[in-house]
Amino acid sequence: MMDTVIIKFHELALKGKNRPMFIRRLSRNLKQAVRGTGVKQVWLGHMLVGMTMAEGADWPEISQRIRDCFGVAKFFPAHKVGLDLNEVKALLPSELRQRRFESFRITAHRSDKRFPMRSYDINRDLGAFVQEQTGAAVKLKNPDLEIFLDVQHDGILVYFDEVRGYGGMPVGVSGTTMALLSGGIDSPVAAWYMMKRGSISKFVHFHSHPLVDTSSIEKATELTQMLTRYQYNSELYLVPFAKIQQQIIVSVPPSYRVVLYRRFMVRIAEALARKHDAAALVTGESLAQVASQTLDNITVIDEVAQMPILRPLIGFNKNEIIDVSQEIGTYPVSILPDQDCCSLFVPKHPVIHSNIKTVNKLEAVLPIDDMVAAALEQVELKRFSFPEG
Repeated sequence: MMDTVIIKFHELALKGKNRPMFIRRLSRNLKQAVRGTGVKQVWLGHMLVGMTMAEGADWPEISQRIRDCFGVAKFFPAHKVGLDLNEVKALLPSELRQRRFESFRITAHRSDKRFPMRSYDINRDLGAFVQEQTGAAVKLKNPDLEIFLDVQHDGILVYFDEVRGYGGMPVGVSGTTMALLSGGIDSPVAAWYMMKRGSISKFVHFHSHPLVDTSSIEKATELTQMLTRYQYNSELYLVPFAKIQQQIIVSVPPSYRVVLYRRFMVRIAEALARKHDAAALVTGESLAQVASQTLDNITVIDEVAQMPILRPLIGFNKNEIIDVSQEIGTYPVSILPDQDCCSLFVPKHPVIHSNIKTVNKLEAVLPIDDMVAAALEQVELKRFSFPEG
């Protein structure tokens, strides 16, 4: 069994003088991610993060958790030997017998410049050795097998098999956002994309219990728990929305109800964001996907916001969103039937091109501040962590 993991990044390497801060955050997230899996140590090398595994470590679980850690571009299970090429040569035959290849290349990187051989010389020496052992041809472009060596100050790392991560930025380097989580397919994917850019996502879910059952609350809870795998700690704010909907229903023409629902959601979510140190709202809206997501309606909804509303999926189509939701594991939960607040009292023909003057007139008869304050007083908070325990 390999005893070491080599973790590499792309985007973080471009951060100049700020690079150490980004790498430290990645290292901290990785320590949290692999807790309880048999990783003895997470350490920093030259332009990489390494892990030392205990005997009997759970590699399949470790591999999945590393892959789910944003900022990781690729990683490799590796062997660590002493600062002696003869130890590398002693290791290689057994490893090569496990692989089928007709061409190969050696890619050596000498982080410790005190090592007596240059990278070019290491490549030639080991290349000749592998040829002698296997008869395979050296091929510098697109070989069947690439053998990597990193010469560190305390040993040589040898690795072969690349596993791709999601890349992006480590969660926690890009501030905090408040994501509106509906329980459908789109909003969990939008939150996931914000995490991938390094943002911590807090979640707010609007429900109409007790006018409907608790199925949407249960879905939002499960989705938050699933998304916590990517950011390790989450908060879910559950907002009762039934009374606001009832007041809108008796005062507003049916075609405008959905737009007003959305405007009140934005007001409440923004108040929660400011109270809990989030700098922007996030929604799963995709332009023209449904009636409330036309450009005119989005403009009218945004009019009540004083902070940015970020829409990572605005240019996605539904199939693209579904593909991502299946990749990250939220799709089976998102498609479960539920009674969410957005399906309650929805008119057959909602307005597509709403008008801000009309909306302002309709809202003028509503005690907006009192309605928002009443909802905020009844917010319920749930906390999640990964790994649990």
